[in-house]
Amino acid sequence: MNLPNKLTVLRILMIPVFLVFMLLETIPHRYLLAAIVFGLASFTDFLDGYLARKRGLVSNFGKLMDPLADKLLVFSALICFIPINAAHAVLVFIILARELLVTSVRLIAAEQGRVIAADWWGKVKTVVQIVWILMVLFTYWLWSNVMLLFEPVVENSAPPSGVLGLLVLCDVLQIAVVILTLFSGWNYIWKNRDLFSDIG
Repeated sequence: MNLPNKLTVLRILMIPVFLVFMLLETIPHRYLLAAIVFGLASFTDFLDGYLARKRGLVSNFGKLMDPLADKLLVFSALICFIPINAAHAVLVFIILARELLVTSVRLIAAEQGRVIAADWWGKVKTVVQIVWILMVLFTYWLWSNVMLLFEPVVENSAPPSGVLGLLVLCDVLQIAVVILTLFSGWNYIWKNRDLFSDIG
C-alpha cells in the first residue's frame, strides 16, 4: 500500500476518534480535541491527493476510498452538529443529499469509463465547509470554557458577546456552505448532463 493510500486509511481511522470527542461530554476540552482531529484529518485529504499526483501513485483504491473517506469525515461532523444545535437538520440533509447525488453521478461516469474530477466550485465548497466545521468546534469549545469558568453568571442567559459574534459567523458560514452546495451540485449535474441522455 503506497503512502497516499495509507493517509486515506489513516483519515478513516481518525473518524471514530473524532466521534468519541464529539459524543462523550465528560472529556475535558472535547470540542478543541475534536477540532484538532478534524483539522489533521482534513489535511491528510490534501496531502494524499498531492502526493498521489506528484509521485504518480494514483490507484483504484485511492479513487474509491479517498472521496469516501472525505464524505464519512464530513458526515460524522454534520450529524453530530444536529443535537447540539450547531446545524439545522434540513440543511444537513441538503448537504448530504448533494454529496450522495454527486457520488452517484461519478459512479455512472465510471461505468462509462469516465473519471470526473472535482471542479473549482466543488473545491471552494469543500474549503468553506471545512472552515465552517472548524469554526463551530472552536466556538463551542470557547463557549464551553466560558460556561465552566463563569457558570453562576451566564447560566440560562445569552452567550458572552465575543462568543455570540462567533456564533453569528458560524451561521453565516453555514448558509454559505448550503448555497455553495446547491450551486456546485447543480453545476456538476449540468456539466455532465450527457450522462443522462438515454433517460426517457
